[in-house]
Amino acid sequence: MHLIQVDSVQRWMEDLKLMTDCECMCILQSKPISIEKDEQNELILSSQYGTCDNLQLLLKRAWIISTELTRIAQKLEKNRWQRVHSMTVRVNCHVRSMINEYNTLTRNSSEEMHQFEKLLIEKCAEFTAFTERCIQTEDEQILKSMKSCINETLTTVAQYFGQLIELVLTHEAQNLLRQIELSDSVYITESAISSLFSLTEEGAHLCRIIAKEGGVVALFKICRQDCFRCLYPQTLRTLASLCCVEEGMHQLEKVDGILCLADILTDNTHSEATHAEAAAVIAQITAPHLTFTQHLSSFLENMEEIVTALVKLCQEASSGEVFLLASAALANITFFDTMACEILLQLNAMKILLAACSDKHIVDTPYSRDQVVTILANMSVLDQCASEIIQGNGVQLLMEMLFEKSSSGNSAEVAACERVQQKSAVTLARLSRDPEVADAAIKLSCIPRLIKLCRSPAERNNSDSVLVACLVALRRLAVMSPDGLEDSDFQQLVKPRLVDSFLLCTNMEESFV
Repeated sequence: MHLIQVDSVQRWMEDLKLMTDCECMCILQSKPISIEKDEQNELILSSQYGTCDNLQLLLKRAWIISTELTRIAQKLEKNRWQRVHSMTVRVNCHVRSMINEYNTLTRNSSEEMHQFEKLLIEKCAEFTAFTERCIQTEDEQILKSMKSCINETLTTVAQYFGQLIELVLTHEAQNLLRQIELSDSVYITESAISSLFSLTEEGAHLCRIIAKEGGVVALFKICRQDCFRCLYPQTLRTLASLCCVEEGMHQLEKVDGILCLADILTDNTHSEATHAEAAAVIAQITAPHLTFTQHLSSFLENMEEIVTALVKLCQEASSGEVFLLASAALANITFFDTMACEILLQLNAMKILLAACSDKHIVDTPYSRDQVVTILANMSVLDQCASEIIQGNGVQLLMEMLFEKSSSGNSAEVAACERVQQKSAVTLARLSRDPEVADAAIKLSCIPRLIKLCRSPAERNNSDSVLVACLVALRRLAVMSPDGLEDSDFQQLVKPRLVDSFLLCTNMEESFV
C-alpha cells in the first residue's frame, strides 16, 4: 500500500506541472513543481504587490512576462524541452492573471484591447500545447522540425503581448490625462499627476506614450492656473521626465512651454521648490547629450530672463539640491548658446559661483562642483573672465578641484570627480594665456600637481580625458615658467608631441612615479 501511494503521488506531481489550472498556479505564486537546478532563478510575483498601485502591479507583471519570454528563447536554444514547457505554462498563467486583474480593475477597455487579449490567450494556449508535445517525444528529428514552429509561435506571442501592453498603457495614460484636464479638485489632480510621474519613471517608452497622448500640454495647463500653485513642483518634476524624449520636446515648443517656465522662474511669489523644479526642466531641455534641442528657438528669446533668474536662484539657494538644479541648468545653457557666457559675465555670476563653492552646505558634492567648473570652463573663453577669476580667488578653487576624490567609491560619483579634474585642468589651460592667472597658478604649485596627475594613473582614476587636459594645462604653464619643471618632466611631458607624452603616461606603472 505504501509503494502504491508513493507512485501515485509521484505521478500526480508529474501531471500537475503540465496540466495545472491558472487559478492553482496563482495560489502557488507561479512556482511550478520542478526538479531542475535553476529553480532559484524563477521570477515570482509576490503577494506584497496586491496592495500596490494598479499600474505598478500591471508593469511588474508585464516585466515578469517579458523576462520569462526571453528566458524561454534561451532554454529553447539549448534544447531544454522540459524547462521550456514548464516556463511556457508559467507564462500562460501570468498572461491570464494579468488580463483578469486588469479587466477586474478597468471597466471601459476598448474593443481592440479585448481582441488582442483573446489573440494572446489563444496563442499562449497553442504555445503550451506545442511544448507539451515536445516533452512527450525523444525523436531528435521531430524535435528539430518542431523547434522552428515553436520559435515562430514564441515570436508571435511576444508581438501580441507587446501590442497589448502598448494599448493598456496608452489607455491608462489617457485616463490619467482626462482626470488632469477635467478635474477642478486639487486632490484628484494631485493623485493623477503622481500616478503619471510614476509612469514616467518606468522609462523613455512610457514617456513617449504620455507625450503623444498630450501629457505635456495637460501639465503646462496646470502650470498656468493659480488654483493649482501647490501642485507646481510635482507638475514640473513630471514635465522634466517627459522632456527627456523628442515627442515631449516638440509638445513643449508647441504650447510655449519656455515662456511659461520663464514666467515661473521670474515670479518671486513662487516658492523655492517651484523655482528649483522649473530649473530642473530647463536643465533637461538644454542637456548637451540630447540631439533634438536645437530647434528651441523660443529659448533664445527668453534666455536672458531665464539666466538672470537661475543666477539669482544659485545665489539664494537654501540647500545643496536647489543649487545643483540651478547650476546644472546654467551649465547646460553655456553649451546651448555662447551668448549665455556674456550674460553670466554681466551678472557677476563668476563671483556668485565662486562664493557658493566656499559654503560646504551649498556646494556639498562632486556633482555640484562639476556644474560650477563646467560654467567656469565655458566662460574662460572670454578674455574678461581672467580678472574675475583672480578677484574671486578662482585659481585656488581650480587647484583644489585638481585634488577631487570620491569618498564613497560610487561609480557615478567617481565619474563626476573625473569630470571635475578634467574641466578644472581645461579651465586652467584656457585662463593661463593671461600672465596674471598663470603666475597665480604657478605660485599655488599647480605644476607639481599636474605632473602628479599625468604620471600617476591612480590620482586620475586611470582617466585618459583627465590626462589629456592635464598635459595641455602643464604645457601652457611651462611656457610661462620653464624653470618650474625638472628636466625629466620637460623631456617627457612637455617637449614631445602631445600624443607621444600621452602614450608614455598611459603606459606608466604606478611605481614609476
